[in-house]
Amino acid sequence: MLELKALCAAPAGAPADVLKGIDLRVAAGEQLALIGPSGAGKTSLLQVLAAALKPRSGSLAIAAQAPWRLSAADLRALRAQIFLAPQTPPLPPRQRVVTAVLAARLPAWGLLRSLRSLMAPVDLAEVQAALARFDLAGKLFERVDRLSGGERQRVALARAWLSPARLWLVDEPLSALDPQRAVQALQALIDEAQARRVTLIASLHHVELALAHFPRIVGLREGQVLFDLPAAEVSPAHLRELYAQHEDELLATPPVPNQAEPVASIVYPCR
Repeated sequence: MLELKALCAAPAGAPADVLKGIDLRVAAGEQLALIGPSGAGKTSLLQVLAAALKPRSGSLAIAAQAPWRLSAADLRALRAQIFLAPQTPPLPPRQRVVTAVLAARLPAWGLLRSLRSLMAPVDLAEVQAALARFDLAGKLFERVDRLSGGERQRVALARAWLSPARLWLVDEPLSALDPQRAVQALQALIDEAQARRVTLIASLHHVELALAHFPRIVGLREGQVLFDLPAAEVSPAHLRELYAQHEDELLATPPVPNQAEPVASIVYPCR
């Protein structure tokens, strides 16, 4: 489903490539985790895979299509099959949770249905089921600006869960969650991806969760793939090399279990 060959890319305005000669193949329905120190290029790689960041060189194929050679209409159709969940979810503060989750279906809806859903949200049972999978069943009509940072992250994961996309790209989805909720949320996402044969690629800060829950691990360092292995074959030596000079990130531990999730003081832009 995904194939990258000698791909180099950088965000707009960057003086040099952040991704340097990436070769990667991901089969349809596969689940893998991206790990590596801060600045390794994990977020940039997810943006490339979402057809949101154009490579400077090399090639990219998504579902056997080269996205940057498509017409504008065909590119929109391809992007409708991709769901990208950034680490900081772009949730308008006065929006209700139900509306935020239903945004996952906007690419498949026409304008009229989208506008109607803003006034009278549809598919409430499905939204409630998605929220329940992430322990948010009581938040259906809550305003986004009244949620904690961890609750906002879980709303974004519920949005992915409800999305009809065939490729889920999730960037650091657990950074504001305590260990118990992190495991619950990650397992819910993986279970649903496997049940639907959705391709799931997640960048994770907590290495132990990546190794425990994903069958395949890709280690990125300085914009290059250092290793691409089954989780069972990732050794302590691999991890020491990957996190050399960044040992604090490798040894970082999640928050204390059952600790209250902090309320993030972030202003989310409306869109």
